Amino acid sequence: MIVIHSPRLQLSQFQMTDAPEVFGCITPAIAKFMPWEPPTWSEYVARCEKRAQSPDPDRLSFVIRRIDNRECLGMASFEGADSVSPELGLWLKESVHGQGFGREVVAALVEWGHTSLGKGSFIYPVAVQNTASRRIAERLHGEIIGNLKKPKYDCVVYRIPFCESP
Repeated sequence: MIVIHSPRLQLSQFQMTDAPEVFGCITPAIAKFMPWEPPTWSEYVARCEKRAQSPDPDRLSFVIRRIDNRECLGMASFEGADSVSPELGLWLKESVHGQGFGREVVAALVEWGHTSLGKGSFIYPVAVQNTASRRIAERLHGEIIGNLKKPKYDCVVYRIPFCESP
């Protein structure tokens, strides 16, 4: 199992035992800038079980937890692990927005992807109206490289380079 650490967080590969806590973090506000709508518990369990039964080594899902108290904060994704620039994504529960956790998650994924897989850059699609996530990319030296039209919203696509920490 892959576990990634940052100063305040631990990202560990999703396990079915994480499902109740992760599900408890999903709200309509969280889903606003996600490609999915909030599922029912049975829909969520079915989706998780399907992924567990046929795991895709190229598509990793991580549960985000605080190190100090193990509180579940949300989920992160690392997709296209075998591509030149894997795609990163995340969502955090509403009560922890604005505390710098999103930037910390993306920075940890970038560091891990570079160190473990030798990747030099990463793709980070963000809804045009999601200014908080856009700031994450921009603070990590992300540059807009394209646009996408999703069913629920329009996206800008950032390329985030790996940068050595000072």
